[in-house]
Amino acid sequence: MAEETIHDSERRRSRRGIASYLRRLATALGRGERVPVDEEQTVTVDPPADTDFEVDVEREDDTVSVEIEMEWEEEAGDVETGTAASKATFEVYEDAAGQWRWRLEHRNGNIIADSSEGYASKQKAKQGLESVRSNAPGAYVEDHSKDDPAPDAPDGGSDATFELFEDKGGKWRWRLRHDNGNIIGDGGQGYASKQKAKQGLNSVRQNVPGAPVEDVEN
Repeated sequence: MAEETIHDSERRRSRRGIASYLRRLATALGRGERVPVDEEQTVTVDPPADTDFEVDVEREDDTVSVEIEMEWEEEAGDVETGTAASKATFEVYEDAAGQWRWRLEHRNGNIIADSSEGYASKQKAKQGLESVRSNAPGAYVEDHSKDDPAPDAPDGGSDATFELFEDKGGKWRWRLRHDNGNIIGDGGQGYASKQKAKQGLNSVRQNVPGAPVEDVEN
């Protein structure tokens, strides 16, 4: 069978950006889940429990390269392309004040994100959720509880940053701030711990790419 390139990407990233990407792969591998290859999670692989794993470090002239490779028989672990499967749905609705809003509802019934503000039209609300869809998967997480500033230019291909913070009531929350300063989404609730808040925003990251959009009555 002829060799087929399913996905290929090359870009310059900071060490922090590379670490964030590798951490996402490591988390999925450790949990036995499908592993997202691209930022939008439209290409995923499902490696078997044991694979051939190779690390090469090479020097040529003044250039050093590190290559990491996993290899297995396709029948042992497949590759999927297309829109990432989602366990959530975007719901667009008009609130009691006549403003349009969106919320992201998990199939377990929980609201895992919302628009944090009302929009003058349904079209504007849908533009807002599409901004979250495109920016959340690659957004860097800035922890406001410690000196951990976001990089000047996030490395995940995102124009937004997740801000993780503790509110005045001692609850942990997250919000997604666009580089233009606007809050384009938040968790809509407080969490008992920072870990739970991180789990919440990671659920949003995983589910927004393939989430369908439905118009509903509030």
